[in-house]
Amino acid sequence: MFDGTPSQTAGPFLQIGMHWEQGAFIVPAETAEGVWLRGHIFDGAGVAIPDAAVEIWQADPAGCLGSKDRWLGFGRSETAEGEFAFYTVVPGSFDGQAPHLGVAVFARGLLRQVWTRIYFPEHRAAQARDPILALVPDERRATLIAERTSQGYRFDIRLQGPLETVFFDV
Repeated sequence: MFDGTPSQTAGPFLQIGMHWEQGAFIVPAETAEGVWLRGHIFDGAGVAIPDAAVEIWQADPAGCLGSKDRWLGFGRSETAEGEFAFYTVVPGSFDGQAPHLGVAVFARGLLRQVWTRIYFPEHRAAQARDPILALVPDERRATLIAERTSQGYRFDIRLQGPLETVFFDV
């Protein structure tokens, strides 16, 4: 039954309402083990979405989700020309899960954010035992694994289409 309240999509003004002061820097630029994670958000036609936002949450390298050192493990990147970027560290394992980033994507046309994960290619053994990744069909798991590059990692998010990123019902 219609309650009289229209639905609103999560955009297109994300850069105005969701700007995060620290932006892409989960760790300071001088962090020795810091790496860049970059990617694009694509729509179903394969076109980069220029007005979206990506948030990540992560454990620190020891697998802690918060610590006495005030580890926040959070970042937000608005997309410019469809690209997002984070300067972070590879997280550690926690609760029997392989190292990963929790990801929320906000974009025009979405009634609410969508949730996914980013896993790292060097942790294949831990991924084989990850209870959440085990829920994903084998042929779709590659959509959750970042690619190692000379500048850090690359992870593209596809909202629809044949290579659609796996999203979780959270």
